[in-house]
Amino acid sequence: MADSAALDRVITAPLSSVTAGTATHCPYCALQCGMMLNQDRDGAWSVSARDFPTNKGGLCRKGWTSAALLDHPERLTTPLVRDSKGGPLRPASWDEALDRIVAGIQRIQSAHGANAMAVFGGGGLTNEKAYLLGKFARLALRTGNIDYNGRFCMASAAAAGLRAFGVDRGLPFPLEDIPGAETILIAGSNPAETMPPIMQYFEAQRARGGKLIVSDPRRTATAKLADLHLALTPGTDAALANGILNAAIHAKLIDPIFIDERTTGWPATRRSVASYWPDRVERLTGVPARDIERAAHMLGEAATAMILSGRGPEQQSQGTNNALAFINLALALGQAGRKHCGWGCMTGQGNGQGGREHGQKNDQLPGYRKLDDPGHRAAVARVWGVDPDTLPMPGMPAVAMLRSLGQPGGVQGLLVAASNLVVSAPDAASLSARLSGLDMFVALDLFLTETSSLADIVLPVPQWAEEGGTMTNLEGRVIQRVQARTPPPGVWSEPRILSELASRLGCTAAFPSEPAEVFTELRRASAGGVADYAGMAPDRLAARDGLFWPCPDESHPGTPRLFLDRFGHPDGRARFHPVERRLSAEEPDDAYPLYLTTGRVLTHYQSGAQTRRVAELQDAEPAAFVELHPDAARPLGIRPGMLVQVSTRRGSVTLAARVTADIRRDTLFVPFHWGDASNANLLTIDAVDPISRMPELKICAARIAVAPAEAAPVAAS
Repeated sequence: MADSAALDRVITAPLSSVTAGTATHCPYCALQCGMMLNQDRDGAWSVSARDFPTNKGGLCRKGWTSAALLDHPERLTTPLVRDSKGGPLRPASWDEALDRIVAGIQRIQSAHGANAMAVFGGGGLTNEKAYLLGKFARLALRTGNIDYNGRFCMASAAAAGLRAFGVDRGLPFPLEDIPGAETILIAGSNPAETMPPIMQYFEAQRARGGKLIVSDPRRTATAKLADLHLALTPGTDAALANGILNAAIHAKLIDPIFIDERTTGWPATRRSVASYWPDRVERLTGVPARDIERAAHMLGEAATAMILSGRGPEQQSQGTNNALAFINLALALGQAGRKHCGWGCMTGQGNGQGGREHGQKNDQLPGYRKLDDPGHRAAVARVWGVDPDTLPMPGMPAVAMLRSLGQPGGVQGLLVAASNLVVSAPDAASLSARLSGLDMFVALDLFLTETSSLADIVLPVPQWAEEGGTMTNLEGRVIQRVQARTPPPGVWSEPRILSELASRLGCTAAFPSEPAEVFTELRRASAGGVADYAGMAPDRLAARDGLFWPCPDESHPGTPRLFLDRFGHPDGRARFHPVERRLSAEEPDDAYPLYLTTGRVLTHYQSGAQTRRVAELQDAEPAAFVELHPDAARPLGIRPGMLVQVSTRRGSVTLAARVTADIRRDTLFVPFHWGDASNANLLTIDAVDPISRMPELKICAARIAVAPAEAAPVAAS
């Protein structure tokens, strides 16, 4: 739970006195804070702050405690296998484990075809590992079925950015531009808890007289800092953005010169928002019309303004349209393509940006090339030394892939790397059953998580401090992760594992296993693509605190600001897209009268597989909970701390109640960092956005009641 003391600590922590150690980066979020990893004379590891452009010496509680996992007693250090389905996992040699995997792949593909094997990656993998995972799927497995958990994080914003700007980069400008924005709208993101060191940029913006608007159904730690909080009904983000744009048009706040010179599609968009007058939008969103008009004036009267989007509007079955509606607002106000302004997305995972740039997304090849584009296929095939026609076409995106597990004509074997799917994916009970029923399920992991504990074969892999490589943060800044220690005996790196498996499968393409060699190949494969890393020699990355892509040659300085001269479409113009508000896949009704939304808390990260193993973090927030408004609690006899049962059409979870006026009366909030009986995704729906294929993790219909004494999570009938 966020508290002011904790937030002060992470934002204002001074630089520690740095002992001899390794300059590296935090293993958690996309801010990729710089830090030092130190070892004392007794062999104990600790972290100290260092001055890096993203965090400027600040670290959050997760960063400060990140060394606690390096020698954790639950660390996996040997392969594990099962002798029979449902039998116990037992230690095995690497030869036995790899032989079993190869035999399983060959058995499955012989019976069901190449696409019956699938790969699922993670947004925490280095660029090198994400690149090799995509290459392994397409060359060694010959499958089109590869995707990653960024599909649950950035997919809607990425789809919107590509449509509007022709380029998908989380922030098309550096963090240093934030303080120069006179007004900032943060839509559905809570950086004060999810990436606290970034708040120093917003503090600097406020110190200069800047204004902050936050749209969120909850009065989060970030919303409490805002000049204006727009507490919208879940699922009405597009209506809110359209309403602000409507008010801006009527107040003559739009920028006709920018629209005429640098965009296309404005007339249709202007017509589409004509019916979203503030009084009507108040009825749709619950946001007072006067606040909608005030937001329009705060943004439209500012010389420079930013709109920053988060998972709130994006993790919906209308997530792409939500993001496009906010982009329309930025474009109409002329707040794009200049310094200190623009639309951007607050990427969450450590390498959520780089993870989708280089091939582990189902439809992409390295450098943001498209798998179904003949020219793009040919460019990458040349680097890989293969015929372009041998590359598979795009397979299923994540949710469709997971729905198909074990089904006729679907995926029969799965390899998962760096993803705790059972906690992070929607409709978790159904997914767990499908994973358990696969012909072969292989997991590469640090610990036995809720997901890897279901696998038939588990392979131990290095932690962040035990590997080198590169990461790409939310700004598009490519940074080096420096190896600070060797992995424990018995642990193999993912590149070594993939190289060995490819060889045993008879794949003749080269699979380098050293990060530096992989990055050299990645640079070649990305050359000429949108995300061009060709000029990012490792010594340049180290000397310049990273480089922003595109960086096409070694004389190029990198590109911190993408759109100063032109947008990414061939004509150089940004695109408006008319957006109508659509209902969510599941709206409240008499049986389930409340909205359920999910999110993060200050002390935990993603599925909690790491942070729940750090004593300081687990002690600070030991269990999941549900937030509800006093007006929702009172009629049901719910008091603070009481055990309650939250139910949806998919299942029920028993949690402690937190009664707070900082949430809408019609909304429940459950954090998603816990598994097993506290798994928030036992409740969520696997409906997806038709464009991005992102699941609707932020909205479903729910009910709440005092828990019966014997209550436990159950699957819905």
